[in-house]
Amino acid sequence: MCGILAVLGCSDDSQAKRVRVLELSRRLKHRGPDWSGLYQHGDFYLAHQRLAIIDPASGDQPLYNEDKKIVVTVNGEIYNHEALRERLTNHKFRTGSDCDVIAHLYEEYGENFVDMLDGMFSFVLLDTRDNSFIVARDAIGITSLYIGWGLDGSIWISSELKGLNDDCEHFEAFPPGHLYSSKSGGLKRWYNPTWYSEAIPSTPYDPLVLRQAFENAVIKRLMTDVPFGVLLSGGLDSSLVASITARHLAGTKAARQWGTQLHSFCVGLEGSPDLKYAKEVADYLGTVHHEFHFTVQDGIDAIEEVIYHVETYDVTTIRASTPMFLMSRKIKSLGVKMVISGEGSDEIFGGYLYFHKAPNKEEFHRETCHKIKALHQYDCLRANKSTSAWGLEARVPFLDKDFINVAMAIDPEWKMINPQEGRIEKWILRKAFDDEERPYLPKHVLYRQKEQFSDGVGYSWIDGLKAHAEQHVTDKMVQNAQYIFPHNTPLTKEAYYYRMIFERFFPQNSARLTVPGGASVACSTAKAVEWDAEWANNLDPSGRAALGVHLSAYEKQVAASNAVKAPPKVIDNIPRMMEAAAPGLAITS
Repeated sequence: MCGILAVLGCSDDSQAKRVRVLELSRRLKHRGPDWSGLYQHGDFYLAHQRLAIIDPASGDQPLYNEDKKIVVTVNGEIYNHEALRERLTNHKFRTGSDCDVIAHLYEEYGENFVDMLDGMFSFVLLDTRDNSFIVARDAIGITSLYIGWGLDGSIWISSELKGLNDDCEHFEAFPPGHLYSSKSGGLKRWYNPTWYSEAIPSTPYDPLVLRQAFENAVIKRLMTDVPFGVLLSGGLDSSLVASITARHLAGTKAARQWGTQLHSFCVGLEGSPDLKYAKEVADYLGTVHHEFHFTVQDGIDAIEEVIYHVETYDVTTIRASTPMFLMSRKIKSLGVKMVISGEGSDEIFGGYLYFHKAPNKEEFHRETCHKIKALHQYDCLRANKSTSAWGLEARVPFLDKDFINVAMAIDPEWKMINPQEGRIEKWILRKAFDDEERPYLPKHVLYRQKEQFSDGVGYSWIDGLKAHAEQHVTDKMVQNAQYIFPHNTPLTKEAYYYRMIFERFFPQNSARLTVPGGASVACSTAKAVEWDAEWANNLDPSGRAALGVHLSAYEKQVAASNAVKAPPKVIDNIPRMMEAAAPGLAITS
């Protein structure tokens, strides 16, 4: 992932302004440590911090068309860039970068080319012939992007809040699947799939069609000129990604450059469920497996840094971001610059445990639509910023446009959870990869119960966070929270603790408005809380709040916490963050 920053029409072309833009761009250097670029055209500034994944030698940005009249700064990957180049036969490309096609597509098709891009991206394009510009973000919001407005009439674009929050009068998240055009002066949605209307689909379930669509999504993400690996928690989604990658890696350009041995990475507390299952899957697939241990105290010590990088006070996002943040640092230290991950499956297939309570297929489908539309505020934000904090790129094949179209067209009756018929959560995905002749995964892994990442790294992680917050936030503070934080008022000590840290880094009202709120149980939307009265009284984003469904649900813990008034202490004398039994990364060209 790269970092982009653009200041457009600020009525100031002074050296002092250029220095300020450079200073703000450096706040994004963690996203792109490989090179920096700045283009200035009068009072228009396009800055870029590069993480070089494709064509590291010559793909520095900003990028241009032939006569340098069209300038682009991009964060992302365009997986179909080679096919697009073949359509642009009258154009000459300066680099081998996948993002080089954008300026030329604009020349050829004007503003209406964005839907032609297959990938994850955020970009700003400046046409210096008339000083017009467009800004676009990928369909689901895999890449992070913000837009702000200055008192001088300027428009600001940044990959992260910290690039613009101190200089804009107002700012907000740039909506996924949208394009901003200076010519029309507003936003329009370029991404208009059938499922977006939330109409109930009726396509019959075909396991082979679903399987092929996902395999294609993974294969196209093997495009890389640098060392890569897979994140492997041992759950269904990451294990399928790893299995397909291992199966198709041989014969790719990446394999010719870096070898056919796939590297996998997992993080967890000592003895956590994820470590156990990930090791088993890695052994089954024959990957070079890297297992990272962290302690509760390691995670607590990193919380402030995590909130600064991830730019949220959402409880479940911070819980899950912290282990991912720690793991990303270790992965980058091994020389790896890109990983493939399993985000998005639970939203598409109704994989969260609260979907057990969906009353009918209509509500089930509408909830999956709402979850996908909100991904940019939750799992996409976590996956993008936790990894980008250390100059690591995360790719997410479940959020491939073509795959989403296939999966969201299936009659949701097939996605409904029905224990009487042996259908657990994500049954249609599991069944699609249940191949007796050439198994993708061991059966018990293929049918393992959903475990949220913040739970799977070790149940004592969330319990430790709650205990830490209990020691630092008083009852009085929570009682008065509505007056201190009237917007998205924190209801628990853990939420209050995170909010205090966030407000210290990002004190502007615009900043707090970028974070979603509302009641949630096991990662549900507020609407889905209504599905079960018992769950509504046990609000917590952890999967263990799914009482009666999760195999290690909270029932006993809740009873115990009501009986004990003294704040619990975190007891953790396990050795601090370490890499366990991880072979060295031997990569040969």
